[in-house]
Amino acid sequence: MDPAAVVQFSFLDLFMKADWVVKSVMVGLGLASIWSWAVAVDKWRQIAGLEKGARAMEDAFADGRGLEAAEEAGRAGEPTARVLASGLAEVRAARRSGALNEARIDRTIEQMGRAMATSLSRELARAERGMGVLATIGSSSPFIGLFGTVWGIMNAFRSIAASKDTNLAVVAPGIAEALFATALGLLAAIPAVIFYNWLTGRIDSYATRVEALSDDVITRTVRRLGEGA
Repeated sequence: MDPAAVVQFSFLDLFMKADWVVKSVMVGLGLASIWSWAVAVDKWRQIAGLEKGARAMEDAFADGRGLEAAEEAGRAGEPTARVLASGLAEVRAARRSGALNEARIDRTIEQMGRAMATSLSRELARAERGMGVLATIGSSSPFIGLFGTVWGIMNAFRSIAASKDTNLAVVAPGIAEALFATALGLLAAIPAVIFYNWLTGRIDSYATRVEALSDDVITRTVRRLGEGA
């Protein structure tokens, strides 16, 4: 095999010989891939921090110091504790307003649930910020690569028409460029889809854990309010 024939099919050579449209597609897909990796790493770090906070709250409740730990960590700005502390704030407000009878306890518990649900929604919105980038890259990159493929094949057919030669050496470079664009589209899309599904699953799992902690806060608060009523 002629070594020159091998060199001309290197990735760099395919890029350099492509026309400006295919080059634009390749550059765009490369940047999209880098962007998806950057978003995935940032989201992984953020979600790992949320999970660490949830685990700390679970350990605190297991040790019997959950309500106090939630208020302390909530003041420090820890997201999971901040959700739980928003419910405990409703209890403090109710106690400051006077004695708690059964009807007021029921109303306070309802307000606690709403406050924690609202706070959790805000924390989840922060965690999900940027996930749309992964979804967009994962869904659109194959089609962008396909556009580059179609354009490259069109160039290959134009080369055949211009040279009036159907020799494989005439059409092979254009077809190789086209297939390279397809490959880049898949390389950008596949990790983005995997990251999106994996991170979404972890966010959903975190939400479930915080909802369970919220129920635990309500249960313990009801017990304390009942004892003090």
